[in-house]
Amino acid sequence: MQADASRRLSKVSASRVEAGTSNGNADRTLEDLGYKPELQRNRSIWQVTFMCFILSSVPYGLSTTLYYPLIAGGPANVIWGWVLVSFLILCVAISLAEITSVYPTAGGVYYQTFVLSPLWCRRVASWICGWSYVAGNITITLAVNFGTALLFIGCLNVFEKSPGVGITDDFGAWQTFLIFLAITLLTHAISAFGNKWLTMLETFAIFWTLAGLITIVVCLLAIAKEGRRDASWVFGNFEPQAGWPAGWSFFIGLLQAAYATSATGMIISLCEEVREPAVMVPKAMVGTIVINFLAGLLFLIPLCFVMPELSLIINSAQPTPVIFKSAIGNAAGAFCLTIPLLVLGLICGVGCVTATSRCTWAFARDGGIPGSGWWKTVDKKFDIPLNAMALGMVVEIALGLIYFGSTAAYNAFSGVGVIFLTMSYACPIAVSLLFRRREDVQNGKFNFGIIGLIANVFALGWSLLAIPLFCMPTTKEVTKETMNYASVVFFGFVIIAAVWYAVWGLKNYRGPPTDAVHHDDSSITPSSRETSEVARKSHDIAGKPKSP
Repeated sequence: MQADASRRLSKVSASRVEAGTSNGNADRTLEDLGYKPELQRNRSIWQVTFMCFILSSVPYGLSTTLYYPLIAGGPANVIWGWVLVSFLILCVAISLAEITSVYPTAGGVYYQTFVLSPLWCRRVASWICGWSYVAGNITITLAVNFGTALLFIGCLNVFEKSPGVGITDDFGAWQTFLIFLAITLLTHAISAFGNKWLTMLETFAIFWTLAGLITIVVCLLAIAKEGRRDASWVFGNFEPQAGWPAGWSFFIGLLQAAYATSATGMIISLCEEVREPAVMVPKAMVGTIVINFLAGLLFLIPLCFVMPELSLIINSAQPTPVIFKSAIGNAAGAFCLTIPLLVLGLICGVGCVTATSRCTWAFARDGGIPGSGWWKTVDKKFDIPLNAMALGMVVEIALGLIYFGSTAAYNAFSGVGVIFLTMSYACPIAVSLLFRRREDVQNGKFNFGIIGLIANVFALGWSLLAIPLFCMPTTKEVTKETMNYASVVFFGFVIIAAVWYAVWGLKNYRGPPTDAVHHDDSSITPSSRETSEVARKSHDIAGKPKSP
């Protein structure tokens, strides 16, 4: 018995030593990349995978944006749009996984863009990528929390005051904003004060999603109060109702799938809290895309089989509760069936808040944000970048005020989030493909070879399409309510980034504290190496420039 106890103790001790060794190796790698470790490494491979999964929260994300493919083309747009975008996002994930296996830092794509770019353009390239990455994280977090508020209101409307009139139909903009405000404060509070329990929340989310998906699918298909569609309608019915030509309308409808998978690269911001980030994060990024793809099909196909006439649901900003009510046959049952989605929306919000705070903090410690000296600090009590998290929350609430001017604000939030994140992912992929793919990727733990090269091309092609595509209005007839304000928000962030670069960045911004992992190429001369080394040494011990 004592021998058994000794063996168990030895196993525990060995696991702790192994964890400590992997943490030590990861910290040394981080120091080699120019930074002092400041955050606790408390995430294993499974916890990173779970975090990737909840950042996408596929059933929830597909629910809040179902309106777009329905009005753009109907069930065929829903199903095949999901298949197409999942393939393209898999190419993005493979491309980022290759690079992240070489450069695993919280700076993520911003840091990677800097070290992969030639000396003559790396500062401006990393500046553009960094601002896109931070703006994308903030706006996608805003979209998640605002989407949860709108979904909650849509779920309440399954209860009617009179036929066709939901109990919240008379809600004004301020009631919706207050619900959004409450959700925003809640998700930030959980992320801030419950940091040490987040891994347990993420584990819970996996089982909650699985149980919720099974419940929804079984109930919808088993009850199907209004009957079931045939397969030819589900997979082949294409009815564009947005006014655009059929082909363009199909692409407009891809916003649903693009939004649900947009968080693919956000997990890179947590590299400095992962035990073996060079291995775990790339594995999680690629593997989660496959899991999300299957989960999405499991949710969308049954939903389309029980879908009522499109004319009955496209007039609703949140069609999912309407479909549930049609299939279940009563309001109480439909509302209960939406509870898994609402809970998942809150958990997704917490995950997005966490990732956003890390990427904001990482960009601030290199002087990329006004007031960086304030935003780059790590709160010792909670072991998180609390100030950076507060900054993100304030910006999200301020942008949420757009809803008072237009009820189409959610379209802007989700669209601009996808645009900015897509742009930020494209930056390191583009510079890697153009300048350093052969030198850098082959040194990483994930080298997909020719498959990786093909993935790079598809990923960049998708980026070139997605950025202008999601600035377009959903319907051809543009009104105040249907206008896509994503371009306005996008332009606003671009102006701020450009002005701050002209005022401060042009003279002071040096980028990450690294001389860019010197490669033996002709673009780096001895004099430029010396200059770069001086710049690197000018950073303090934590790899931070002096505050602007």
